[in-house]
Amino acid sequence: MHAIAAATLEGKPVDVDFGPSSGPALGGGGGGVGSWSGMIYIHRMQNGLSSNLDFRGSFSLSLPAQTQYDALLTKKTMTKSSPPPVERGFTLIELLVVIAGSFILAGLAVPALNSAYERAKVTKDLSNLRQIGAATQLYMNDNNGAFPGSATVTSPVTWMSQLNPKYLSSWRVLESPFDTRPSSEKGDVNTAVSYGINKNVYSSGAAISADKITKPVTFIVFAPAQASTATVSFTGTADPTAVPGVEVLAGTSTPGGTAVGGAHNNRAKINALCADWHAETMLWSATSPAFINTGPASATDTDADHRWNP
Repeated sequence: MHAIAAATLEGKPVDVDFGPSSGPALGGGGGGVGSWSGMIYIHRMQNGLSSNLDFRGSFSLSLPAQTQYDALLTKKTMTKSSPPPVERGFTLIELLVVIAGSFILAGLAVPALNSAYERAKVTKDLSNLRQIGAATQLYMNDNNGAFPGSATVTSPVTWMSQLNPKYLSSWRVLESPFDTRPSSEKGDVNTAVSYGINKNVYSSGAAISADKITKPVTFIVFAPAQASTATVSFTGTADPTAVPGVEVLAGTSTPGGTAVGGAHNNRAKINALCADWHAETMLWSATSPAFINTGPASATDTDADHRWNP
């Protein structure tokens, strides 16, 4: 006869229910006295982390080996982790190949970038000349077709001061992108002016009228006024006392002297604005058209007489 144990959970009694004896005996045989199939039902567990469930009694419950409860173990496959791959560095030959390739790419890219940068400055230079031409035309509309500026004793004035600020709102339009001097809006002797007006638009110090020009499509009115240096440079300013302002005649400018070449394309070309207000890029010195050619006309340069002389 087996004793029935009393079970407690955390000091409190719990229900113990042994089922009917119709099942197989605990000892492994059929039903009968002492043949119990028992289950313990724990109806309430106040603390899920507590393991204070104990059986108090004076019996020991022995089960046959074939009916003992085995713990269900979950098998976990232990895979052997492979070692991390060994990182291999560059060899000397590979490093030299990469460096050589970088130099080759740089050699191809730098000239292309420099060329694009110069083309952008050429475009900006042409834009400045067109704006100066538009402002000059507005001034001439209000002054009977006469060019701005005068060196006469009665009314000495620079052409720049007559354009700015009424017809040309910014002094920076008068600064070439090839001019490396600091920009300014003061309009004084320290304000850079990169463009000069054709010296021949003044007769005895007074500005001529546009109707005096024989061939406007060829006659140059404004152009960059360079200095006589090995590299592209400018010396003109907005000095209000230097009437009639910065002037240019072929390769010579006042102030500045005689330039040794153009303003771009390895000093082979220069931009100019003609009396019909179109801006174009001209060769500095060539058969036709030549920026520095003041005449006489020839078979290769038929417009030389009209380029700088009205």
